[in-house]
Amino acid sequence: MKSGKRKHVIVVGGGFGGMQATKALAKSDVDITLVDRRNFHLFQPLLYQVATGGLSPANIAAPIRSIFRRQKNVLVALGEVLEVDPVQQTVRLQRKPVDRFDHQLTTLRYDYLVVAAGAISNYFGNDQFSRLAPGLKTIEDATEIRKRVLSAFEAAEIERDANRKKRLLTFVVVGAGPTGVELAGAIAELARHTLLHDFRNIAPEESRVIIVDGGERVLNSFSQSLSAKAQRFLKDLKIELEFEKRVTDIQPNFVVIEQDQQQTTIETETVLWAAGVAGVPLGKKIADAANVQCSRDGRVPVQRSLNVKGFPNLFVIGDLAQCKNENGSDLPGVAPVAISQGNYVGKRIDDEVRGELREANTEPFVYRDLGQLATIGRSAAIADLGKIEFAGFFAWLLWLFIHILTLAKFQNRVLVFFQWAFNYLTFNRSARLISQTESDTDIQDENNI
Repeated sequence: MKSGKRKHVIVVGGGFGGMQATKALAKSDVDITLVDRRNFHLFQPLLYQVATGGLSPANIAAPIRSIFRRQKNVLVALGEVLEVDPVQQTVRLQRKPVDRFDHQLTTLRYDYLVVAAGAISNYFGNDQFSRLAPGLKTIEDATEIRKRVLSAFEAAEIERDANRKKRLLTFVVVGAGPTGVELAGAIAELARHTLLHDFRNIAPEESRVIIVDGGERVLNSFSQSLSAKAQRFLKDLKIELEFEKRVTDIQPNFVVIEQDQQQTTIETETVLWAAGVAGVPLGKKIADAANVQCSRDGRVPVQRSLNVKGFPNLFVIGDLAQCKNENGSDLPGVAPVAISQGNYVGKRIDDEVRGELREANTEPFVYRDLGQLATIGRSAAIADLGKIEFAGFFAWLLWLFIHILTLAKFQNRVLVFFQWAFNYLTFNRSARLISQTESDTDIQDENNI
C-alpha cells in the first residue's frame, strides 16, 4: 500500500466526510486506503424516503469503488476498524468475511489517519428501547421502519378488535428535529394520499401521527418564526405535537410519556426514534488511546485543526467529531459540516506532504454556514439562508434541488429526479415493499398477531 517515499493515508468511513477527504487528496503524492464496513456510500438525508416507500435503497446509495474508480491513489478495503494505536500509528482491521468462517485481522500502518466513522442512534441510556423503536441511520433501519409502518396498515385491515385497530393506526415519532419532522410528515402523506383508496376495511386517512419531543418547539435549530411555520405545516397534515415531554417506557402495545412527573400512555404498536445521535463505539476507543475525554454523546474532541490533541496526524471529522466553531459552540452533525471538514483535512494533509504547511501559517478550520433546510411534506419546507428566511413551495423546490445535486452519482440524481416527479404527479410511493426479517416472528408473538 505504501510505495517508496509516498505517505500512507488511511480514511475510515465512506460517508460525506471520508469521501470528501479522499477526493481532496486526488492529486496528492500519497497512497490512500479507504476503509468502510459497507461497500457503498449512503445519502443519509434521504433515508426517511426509503423508510416511507418513496425511494428504493439503490436510489440513495452508490458503490464506493465506482465513485473512486478513476482515482488511482485509492485502495478500497471492506472491513471494520477494531482498534487504533495513535502512538504506533497503526489500525487493526477486521476484514469482511467472504463466508462465516473467514474473520481475518489485518494491521495497517499509517502516516495520516482520518476517522469519519459516523454516528448511531442515541437512546440516552435506554438502549432497551432500540428493539421496539428503531432509529434511522442505515439502510437496514429504513427497510425495518418501512416494514413496520406498512405492516401496521395491513394488520389493521383484517383486525376485528376496534381497540387494536386504533392502536395499529397510531404512529409515534420521538424527536422533533429534521429527521423526526420529515419522517412524521412522510407517514402522514402516505396515509392521507398514497394509501387513501387501497384498503376496504380501514380509512388510512384517519391514522394518528404523533411527534413527542422534550423541547418547546419543532426544529429548534431554526428561528422561532420558521419553527412556527413548520408547526403549521405539520398541523395541516393533522400531525399531533407533544412538547416538553420525554419518553419513559416503550412496550409492544404502548409508549409512556412524562411531563412534570405526570405520565400519559399512548396506545400504539409503531414507535420510531429520531431523538438524537451518538458517536460510534470506535470513537471512545480512539479517545481512550489518545488520552482524551469523549463528550456525553460519544464524540471525540478535536482541536481547531481537526486533529486529536497530541497527535497532529490523527484527524476526526463529521458526526464523530466534537468540534467547536468560532463562537465556541459545537458544530452540528450534518452533511455540510462533514463535507467542509473532509475538504479541509484533505488539503491540510496535501499541503504538509508537499512541505507547504508551516506552523506559523497554520489556519484553523472555520465552518462557513450557508444555511439550513428542512422539509415537512409535499410542497412544504423551510429555508434559513442566513439573512434570508422563507417557507413553503419555493423552499421545498430549493430543498429538492440541493439534495439532488448532492447525491454521489449522476445515475442516482436522474433516478431520484424522475421518481420524485412521478410521486408528485401521482401521489404514489412505488417502493412500498414489506421485506421479512428474522426478528419478525418474535415481534409478532409479542403483539399476538
